[in-house]
Amino acid sequence: MKPIDLSNVSEATDYKSVTPGGYTCKITSVIDEEKKEYLRIEYDIADGEFKDYFSDLYKSKAFWAAHTIKSYKESALPFFKAFITAVESSNNGFKWDSDETKLRGKYVGFVLAEEEYKKKDGTIGTRLYVDRPRSVDAIKAKDFKIPPKKLLPAEPPAPIDFTDLSGDDSDLPF
Repeated sequence: MKPIDLSNVSEATDYKSVTPGGYTCKITSVIDEEKKEYLRIEYDIADGEFKDYFSDLYKSKAFWAAHTIKSYKESALPFFKAFITAVESSNNGFKWDSDETKLRGKYVGFVLAEEEYKKKDGTIGTRLYVDRPRSVDAIKAKDFKIPPKKLLPAEPPAPIDFTDLSGDDSDLPF
């Protein structure tokens, strides 16, 4: 490694990350996974304190952290319709015509919530996920609820090992 002079560099102390809440978002990419019957939708925050947060994160880390999956399988169509309705309500004159490419650049409100997940190293992390789509007007009017953090189920206790019979059994009644 080359020598680095850190004497004139301030330590990073405050790192602002997106918190659970309602956000006006702009759809940046849509990929149709036709065989699996879902759209992978990437988005960024379009206004406020966290405007362009995910674009900036991508520039610094080469990692796009904001995406959601919208299934259009028969069983998921009511949820897909809720997403499309939110997009239509948020973009004056836009009408869905089953062309996913036309979603790019459109606005939508997303309620972001937190959930726990197990990392590759076995530790527990927390990440944001899209809880539900809303119209941009509903987000601006704060007409949404942030769900409580989804916690992983508690690990079951380790099973008792009944194969080790080397203990003292002198007080057993038989």
